Amino acid sequence: MPNIIEGAGASGSSIVVGEDLGYQYPEGLDLKPGSTLHTTIVTEVNKRARASYNVMKDRHKNWKKLDENLTAYVELDTAETKVKNDDDRKPVRIVVPYSYATLETLLAYYTTAFLSEGPIFKYEGSSPDDVLGALLLEKNIEQQTVKAKVALALHTMFRDGFVYGFGVAAPQWQIKMGFKTMLQENNFFNNTMGKLFGRETRVTKPAKLYEGNVLESVDPYRFLPDPDRPVYQVQDSDFCGWGKRTSLVKVLDEEKANPEAMFNGRYLSRFTSLKSSILSDDPSGRMERTGGTTTPINNDTSRPLDKIYMYVNLIPKSWGLGASEYPEKWMFCVGGDQIVLEARRLGLNHNMFPIAVNAPDFDGHSVSPVSRLEIIQPLQVALDWLFTSHIANVRKAINDMLIVDPSLINMNDLKNPGAGRLIRLRKQAWGRGVESAVKQLKVDDITSQHIGDSSYIIDLIQRVTAATDSMQGLQRKGGERVTAQEFSSVKMGAIGRLAMAARLTSVQAMQDIGYMFASHTQQFMTEETYIKVTGDWEQTLKDEYGIGEAQAQSEKGRMKIKPNDLIVDYDVIVGDGTIDTSDNVQDWSTIYSIIAKNEQLMGKFDMVRIFKHVARKMGAKNVDQFEVKTAPDQEVQAGAQAGNLVPVNQMGGIAQ
Repeated sequence: MPNIIEGAGASGSSIVVGEDLGYQYPEGLDLKPGSTLHTTIVTEVNKRARASYNVMKDRHKNWKKLDENLTAYVELDTAETKVKNDDDRKPVRIVVPYSYATLETLLAYYTTAFLSEGPIFKYEGSSPDDVLGALLLEKNIEQQTVKAKVALALHTMFRDGFVYGFGVAAPQWQIKMGFKTMLQENNFFNNTMGKLFGRETRVTKPAKLYEGNVLESVDPYRFLPDPDRPVYQVQDSDFCGWGKRTSLVKVLDEEKANPEAMFNGRYLSRFTSLKSSILSDDPSGRMERTGGTTTPINNDTSRPLDKIYMYVNLIPKSWGLGASEYPEKWMFCVGGDQIVLEARRLGLNHNMFPIAVNAPDFDGHSVSPVSRLEIIQPLQVALDWLFTSHIANVRKAINDMLIVDPSLINMNDLKNPGAGRLIRLRKQAWGRGVESAVKQLKVDDITSQHIGDSSYIIDLIQRVTAATDSMQGLQRKGGERVTAQEFSSVKMGAIGRLAMAARLTSVQAMQDIGYMFASHTQQFMTEETYIKVTGDWEQTLKDEYGIGEAQAQSEKGRMKIKPNDLIVDYDVIVGDGTIDTSDNVQDWSTIYSIIAKNEQLMGKFDMVRIFKHVARKMGAKNVDQFEVKTAPDQEVQAGAQAGNLVPVNQMGGIAQ
């Protein structure tokens, strides 16, 4: 009789697992649904997921309010709904998007500090022998970050850090398979002509489309950290994971592409109904604001499914995963709280959980710190109330509020809203005047100062977040003229506070991501690739690598990199989050002019580098391409010895 799993997960459904679907499990483990090991893994993963979720869910209510502020979402009450139904042009309760403006200012600083110029991650050789390999590693990873659009995941991580108190990203090594169209030469022998002919034909073959690092964004609502550790100490945790919404179709597609890592997907298709896990509900309310539903629809096409990824530092003997009694890092994936889809030793050279956490406003103790936007949430509520109450009062005031004697007035005429209307008195009121028939009720606008008062709240928000007018690109309003020194001092103060948060992000997340990207590349890269070696980079490689050899390996501005070329010791150099604001273009232009007019200074300073610096500060990003390239000293000497180059003062004796 086949085995049946009943109520194993959140769905409470059953699945027949007696049939053997022919899966080959890693390391000879028995991971067939219903086995003792399979049951142990599902139980242990779900236990950790629930323990974490029970702690983190208490924060979801506050996060949802923040999301509503950032999307200007308002759930209208009965009275407000009636107002909009009567006339949708009339304003009702609103959200003043100042939290959104603050967030955009903070993100603008972060993107400038980390993503604006040059490679995101830089590397330096630990020893003189590692210098070249570190340069090649840097260029290789730079290409990966562009192809994998890593900047988008970093932006999400930065944003989540300011909104929810922390942002999470998972560095992973990805191999993407697909198809490529290639030219294949077909040779055939013509018996009549007695010759061998060849022609090229187009063929489509399976191929590896991408091999490299990717960065996956993790939704804070679905993040499952170890509740016994501060969020920034994720590498010291006993476990760490997250949930991800997917579908049965996607799971089977991934299993087909990577059967060595994923398995048991076809068992999920045996479920009579696929209801998702403890993460099936959407606590963020995002679907509500976009007109959808928070309840997953179990249709016959995609069949929505939740997966839980969990990294665990475990003792293999206790789990039945081996004989070792010392901790090892493992990775598990459980679908629908019931079926193990992945289970393997991490086996990463860096021996870290491949996950990075950014908590710019952390307190050093909390598993879920209070975010910068959460701190100003009460001020945002007060700001919304000031505007909303003023709008309600104005809407009330502009409506005619009349005191009427219905015995003197024809009420049907009074109710007629048309312009130039004629209101008739009743016959018994003829000749008695109209003053006593209708009277306008005096309405005082007690909210007239609300808009002015809101400026005080905005000032408090700026003081708390450092998102001042100058950082937002706005000029301070005031009676007196703002001096350049005052503007610069205010801006520098705000930048200093933002730089502090950026430095923390650099240490917490950027450094770890850069280190893991390099380690993954050294461990998993299998194919040769080419990097661009034009401009200053070409000269650097020639100086370090040797002119002849570099030219031999460089083809049309590209240089081949082999996996073994990257096996070096390196140090990660990540921007500390500061922005160079001390450079004034006008000041540097003046300095350049002074040096150019002084021979002694000309001999002490590199005028070309100073000029490039000024040009870049003025916005020119490609100034190097206009530079006239001159031969290096070694090339000049070699050319002179060979008779190919002569001094300019000897050019007169050369025949034209």
